[in-house]
Amino acid sequence: MTSPVNPLKGRSCWIISDGKAGNDVQTQGIANALGLAVTVKRINPSGIHKLLSPWIGVPRSVRFGEPGSDFAPPWPDVAMSIGRLTTPYIRELKRRAGAATFTVILQNPKVSLKTADLFWVPEHDKLRGDNVITSLTAPHGFTEERLAKLRETVPQFLEALPYPRVAVMLGGSNGDYTYSPAALDRLERAIVALGEAGASLLITPSRRSEAAVVECARRASSRFPGMFWDMTGDNPYPHFLACADAFLAPADSINMTGEPCATGKPVYVFHPDGGSAKFTRFHQALERHGATRPFPEQLSNLAEWKYTPLNSGVAIARQIVAHYKTIQK
Repeated sequence: MTSPVNPLKGRSCWIISDGKAGNDVQTQGIANALGLAVTVKRINPSGIHKLLSPWIGVPRSVRFGEPGSDFAPPWPDVAMSIGRLTTPYIRELKRRAGAATFTVILQNPKVSLKTADLFWVPEHDKLRGDNVITSLTAPHGFTEERLAKLRETVPQFLEALPYPRVAVMLGGSNGDYTYSPAALDRLERAIVALGEAGASLLITPSRRSEAAVVECARRASSRFPGMFWDMTGDNPYPHFLACADAFLAPADSINMTGEPCATGKPVYVFHPDGGSAKFTRFHQALERHGATRPFPEQLSNLAEWKYTPLNSGVAIARQIVAHYKTIQK
């Protein structure tokens, strides 16, 4: 059911997903903030359609628009996509559905701004236009309400840990950052310093965390109280996020650096080797906001600082609603 405040609430939405967890976090975060009725459309192009995305069309085998296809009418009221592999699909949907579907592309797949009705990019991306909206951090599902609810049901393993509790999120090498032996040595010393400062360590790897990163963190944390998630069973990360007193986030992950900034708690950032101009702009913006600080070379005690929490999912949802209202007039 729609409302005059949010005319998109309750409307149908297709999320076109490439299956990457980080991408799904962002699209689902916005969809939840908008109150949309979501259907996820998974895509998995291969060969030339994978190589030439986002500029190539949808594979014929998808039978886009034909009865029985995953992409057949009735068209949704809203569609969102993220990542270059999904762009051909939302482009084709916009071509076929026209004004019946309000299309939103997250991130910058480097295509024409006519490809969708609206684009969202983080502020550190230089893409701008009349149909481009921005926010400091990426969208996610950790609203103030969700974090408060998680704090009401703290798992027993967390209840038993002494304060302060520091959540350590592990990243991994990517196109911009590398976990070299020197970087691993710095990471080990950082985790040991947190433990020696009296912190309980809540450690969670990501899917990108190579074995050397995981073993480094396991070795560094072994003599301190805490929990090390071995990536089996339920992921305790939401509880880590809700209950930690401070965070150590990897500079190589936009999501894992931005999500703890929704808590208003101190966020230290660990920088492996490398970087890029885009990542530098992102981290400098968070530092100016007062949310993050680079992890110091020497840590004698945990610092405390406060800032206005950053919840970009809600902020982006408001901007989407405002843009939708303008084109409906």
